Parts: sequence; structure tokens; C-alpha cells
Amino acid sequence: MIISGSASQDLAAHVAKELGEELCYVEFKKFPDGERYLRVDGRVDEEVTIIQSTGYPQDENLMELLFLISNVKDLGAKYVRVVTPYLGYARQEKRFNDGEAISARIVTNLIEAAGADEFITFNIHEECVLDFFSIKTRNVSAMPAIASYIQKKYIKKEKDNPIIIAPDKGAYGFAREMAEIIGCDCTYLSKVRLGPDKVETRIVDVRCEGGDESTVNVDSVKGKNAFIIDDIIATGGTIVNAINILKQYGAKTVDVCCVHPILTNGGTVRIYSAGADKIIATNSLSSDTSRVSLAQSIADVLRE
Repeated sequence: MIISGSASQDLAAHVAKELGEELCYVEFKKFPDGERYLRVDGRVDEEVTIIQSTGYPQDENLMELLFLISNVKDLGAKYVRVVTPYLGYARQEKRFNDGEAISARIVTNLIEAAGADEFITFNIHEECVLDFFSIKTRNVSAMPAIASYIQKKYIKKEKDNPIIIAPDKGAYGFAREMAEIIGCDCTYLSKVRLGPDKVETRIVDVRCEGGDESTVNVDSVKGKNAFIIDDIIATGGTIVNAINILKQYGAKTVDVCCVHPILTNGGTVRIYSAGADKIIATNSLSSDTSRVSLAQSIADVLRE
């Protein structure tokens, strides 16, 4: 049985269709004072999968998820699997300054305490967050889904000549994974300090052992269709810088891809204004840029 929170209803419906499973109806509403209400309509199976992202509004969606987990356990579910494509509060996995709340640990503790028996997410920003759970967890990659979408929609012939670009070294693993699936080149951008007040962003020559961050590999992007990939895009500042560099070195087109399209404070406009042709994101969060469905990926994991 698939049960959806209000933040992931379309995604959950497609997962249920892929699996040929029942999608349980849940009534949601908000009281005048802002408190949440939900009611599960009908019987509850012994094994239940709840699908609910906890993006904006994070507090409401998280509270709803906790209500769902605890409620289905009360209604007879013996095993509750939680699929949270995007986990809010997961970017504070440690105390950076004295006195800070470690929000990722608090949230994972709440999910487990509510009754979750298994937790699945996609490209969590810091995988160590999953260590806060004592239940079974899985961090699924959305790169195959994004790569497949790009292949079908935008790479028709060899002359399309794509290259996958990570905006920094931390995202290079995503670029490699996508490039291997598509069968094309990849690289990443690196900031090199040239002096006390001067920093230059360069295209790393990955042909060198371990990558030569002192070398600009101009030919790697010249005349090519570049696809920038990252896990999360929030304000878009890093992505705008990457677009400018790729345009400067002759990229034919620049498209921006990500798993989680947070896109706050005018991030979408900022990216398009910098010259991006498209923003291609998954539906881990509901957005105008959510072109790639994670339904098949979730269904494949649930079949295992």
C-alpha cells in the first residue's frame, strides 16, 4: 500500500501505478490556527510505504509526515517504509558554531521515534546524516533518471556533442555517473587563488591523473552542449558562476540540472538571466523546473 503526504501526491500516484499497488486516500486540512489535520480513509495494510518530501513549508510537511507514520502504525501497519525524496533540515549535520541545533539529527530522531522502520531518500547532501538513524536506510541516486531524460530529450545525434560539468569538485561524482550512462565526457570547475584578492574559476583538465586544477582545458567545452549537474540548487549563485565560465570558454549551449530544485530568492530568474537554456530538475520537490520523474526510480527500489 502506498500512502502519500500532501507534498508528494503526484509522485506517489505514479509510483503506485508503476507497481500496480493501491494508493490510499488521505484527507488533509489545516485548522484556522494553522494546525494540521489528517485522516486515513479505509483500511491500512500491514506493510505501508509513505511518500512525502519535506521541503517548503518544511515544518508543515515534516509534521504531516510524523502524523502519517504514527497514525498508520496505530491503524495496524506492522512495517512502515518512508520515502522522503528531499529531506528538509538535512544540511545541518553538525554544530558549525557553538550552541547550534544539529537539525539533521533531531529530524531523523523524530522520524524514527514516530515509528518508521525503513527510510529512503535521494542524493542527501551529506550521507553521514543517515548514520543518525538506527533503522535501515538507503540513499538513492537520481543521476540515472536525469541522464535518461537528457538522452531521450536532447541527445539525438553524435553531433549534439554533450559534456557534463560539475560546478565544483564536490559534485564531480554526479558528473561522472551521468557521463558514464550517457557515454560522454565530463569535468568540473575549480576556484584557484591567484593572489590575496584574486580568485579564478577554471575548467579542470581531468585527463591528468587526479585532475590538474592549475590547467584550463578550454577545448573540453568549446562548441559543446554543456549540462551542469548538482544535487541542490538554492539561490543559484554557484550555478550562475559556472554558466558564465562555460559561456566564456565557448560552450554552444548550457543547461542546468539538479535533483532538488529549492530555487529560492529569485534563483530561477538568476540562472536564466545568466544564459541557461533550460533548468532540468526532478520532482523530489514541486517546481516549474521539475521535468524528471523519480517514480520509476522509487518503484525499482521498492521492488528489490
